[in-house]
Amino acid sequence: MASGEGGRLRVVVGITGGIAAYKAVALVRLLVLAGHDVSVVATPSALRFVGKPTLEAISRNEVGTDLYEGVAEVRHVALGQAADVIVIAPATANSLAKLAHGLSDDLLGTTVLASSAPLVVAPAMHTEMWENPATVANLALLRERGVRVVGPGTGALTGKDVGAGRMAEPEEILAATLAAVRPQDLAGRRILITAGGTREPLDPVRFLGNRSSGRQGVALAEAARDRGAAVTLVAAHLEVPPPHGVALHQVGTAEELAVAVAGFAAEADAVIMAAAVADYRPAVVADAKLKKEALGEEHELRLIRNPDILRALTSGELAPSRPAGQVVIGFAAETEQDPERILAVAREKAARKGVDFLVLNRVGWAEGFATAENAVTVLDGHGSIVGEAAGDKLSVAHRILDVLV
Repeated sequence: MASGEGGRLRVVVGITGGIAAYKAVALVRLLVLAGHDVSVVATPSALRFVGKPTLEAISRNEVGTDLYEGVAEVRHVALGQAADVIVIAPATANSLAKLAHGLSDDLLGTTVLASSAPLVVAPAMHTEMWENPATVANLALLRERGVRVVGPGTGALTGKDVGAGRMAEPEEILAATLAAVRPQDLAGRRILITAGGTREPLDPVRFLGNRSSGRQGVALAEAARDRGAAVTLVAAHLEVPPPHGVALHQVGTAEELAVAVAGFAAEADAVIMAAAVADYRPAVVADAKLKKEALGEEHELRLIRNPDILRALTSGELAPSRPAGQVVIGFAAETEQDPERILAVAREKAARKGVDFLVLNRVGWAEGFATAENAVTVLDGHGSIVGEAAGDKLSVAHRILDVLV
């Protein structure tokens, strides 16, 4: 990924004059919160919809508006030269026409022309303008040049109008922007990822579960998507939003997850089993809420073992028709504190499960589960360490995918 220090991107956000400009504020905020350096270039028309002080406060940088500002520093060229990626949101019909024909009568136009960085545009306009042959031709020309187009969607527009032309949501634009600067080393690959924690019902109210939020699995899905993969995410009770641009399939129990994996693994080039799966389930599930008055002071619960999904997958029992050469990555969440002993546990598990790789992460009351950061060690099927990563879960996800690639 082209980037500044520590993976920090230099992002230029261009804002043009449409009512959707208010949503660009959220996009800038998302980019800043993700740790990137954001420079906003707003056209004079854009500033009629959203104020310059707001954009400067959110971006934490001075907002560029005038072609003739900073002439001594050659600002009209320097912004584009320094950018790792440029995203224009909203991109009006007028701005798309100017981009397609290389017009540069404002700061945004010169910034784009002076840059070799990837360009992402998020169109926003009324349906008639979106469907106009001139707009269609301009977009076709931009796409031929490698410009990434995200959206638009269909929904409420200005006034009472409803139809195609609604700007994509900031989260979707963020994903497209980051994908534009990621190596597309998983393009054409189909990856199945499980995430979250399964729950085994005791009655209609209670369940046996675990503390997994699904953050690491969701980060893996997001990272794989950004690197060009077609991602299927089998999710069990996520506590974080699933990423845009992946095929989402929701499950509840370990048995439901096994059925989903069996189906989707048949066409996957790689399977990453990041979900925390219950080893046992109650032998009997009550049809009505269990009452403590009826259960008494003590109540014994009989459990039966769930199928070992990971082992069944690698042995061919779960998905006999899975593709030859399919790579399977398992996860081992362990509480062992001693470094040598936890590695021994992981090596034994890698061998027993028959995986190609095993991601070992130590968990506890305040680490691993339900946290924003993670630290992992990646072992191959023979128990050799082939990778290590620590940091936010998205960066950890990319390191795991580096090993896969």
